[in-house]
Amino acid sequence: MTEQIEWLHRLPKAAPVDREATLVEVARDKRTVHVGFVDEHLLETRVATGTWLHARLAGVASSLVGLDVAEDGVAWAREHGYEAYTVDGQSPEAVRALGLAPADVVIAGEVIEHLDAPGPFFRAMRELVGPDGRLVVTTPNQINFVAGLVPVTGREAMHPDHMVAFSVRTLKAIGARNGWELEKVAYYQHRPEPLRFTGGLGSLVQDVVLRLARGFFSLLGRAGLPYWSDGLIGWYRPVPPA
Repeated sequence: MTEQIEWLHRLPKAAPVDREATLVEVARDKRTVHVGFVDEHLLETRVATGTWLHARLAGVASSLVGLDVAEDGVAWAREHGYEAYTVDGQSPEAVRALGLAPADVVIAGEVIEHLDAPGPFFRAMRELVGPDGRLVVTTPNQINFVAGLVPVTGREAMHPDHMVAFSVRTLKAIGARNGWELEKVAYYQHRPEPLRFTGGLGSLVQDVVLRLARGFFSLLGRAGLPYWSDGLIGWYRPVPPA
């Protein structure tokens, strides 16, 4: 007998939120571990402009530990008074060997799409929380409006370092396979960037079209149709071993 496969999955309808403001509230008064905190290639700019998320989390968390694979960034953070460790977050054994006290919340913002092995990463994050802890991840939305519009130009809109694209359904599935239950999902929308005019008239027209499309889909999100938002935020709770 052939098993019936369900292809259609209901999506949450909550209006998009500000990603970083949401993560700051997640960390408030909590023992927090921030995975991928260095923001590699952008650290100096973020620090100089006061937009480094790790510093914002440090201002509200009861305690904060940073984990990253970028050795230089970890060394810089330690020199500036942050508790930080270099570790491969895809290795449960390496994460366990850190011997960290259980966190109230682990934040992994814009990390999982960069990984060769997101499944082992989710298993490794189990080593950082107790039974009442939470894992909060953010990641680009597989069905965001840019991904849907750009192919009409014969091109694909994808960050060159991204290995995987996630949807609400795949966030739920990868958690379930690796010891987590997805409790809730929110959408986030990027703030508009300044208009660019660096590549000629064609580049300007493309930028204007994308900006208008972003505005249109932002209005849809506020009207109760947020499905094409830029990204997703997932809250997970650990599932007790069977």
